[in-house]
Amino acid sequence: MDTLSYKTISANKATVQKEWVVIDATGQTLGRMASKVAKLLRGKYKPSFTPHVDCGDNVIIINADKVVLTGNKWNDRVYLRYTGYPGGQREATPAVLLEKGADRLVHKVVKGMLPKNRLGAALLKNLYVYAGTEHKHDAQQPKTIDINALK
Repeated sequence: MDTLSYKTISANKATVQKEWVVIDATGQTLGRMASKVAKLLRGKYKPSFTPHVDCGDNVIIINADKVVLTGNKWNDRVYLRYTGYPGGQREATPAVLLEKGADRLVHKVVKGMLPKNRLGAALLKNLYVYAGTEHKHDAQQPKTIDINALK
């Protein structure tokens, strides 16, 4: 067996193949959809995945205001943030975040599923969330994918 024929491919910024994809969030469970979106942003569905490189796709989520949470999670779940000042801990429920903007809720959930470093911050910039069906990325010719077909 020739061991030199099996080389591990390590992608870099120049060799990575990034695509634009559109995901319709209508009727999707928020957490399940967000975990698949995080994998898409990270590039885990590609055979050339490299952990330290941004090799994921650019993801556009439309109809983000139509996501679903089961049970009473709209009011019982609490997201915490800290302003940096004494006594500055603030809390918000998913219903409050959705009221302020559907993009805030989806961004917060996906951000929690990405690495907590500079790479995670760079990956989050590849996510575009819109409440309605219209988006401004038609020039990139994004392809629509079914999020339920992904593992």
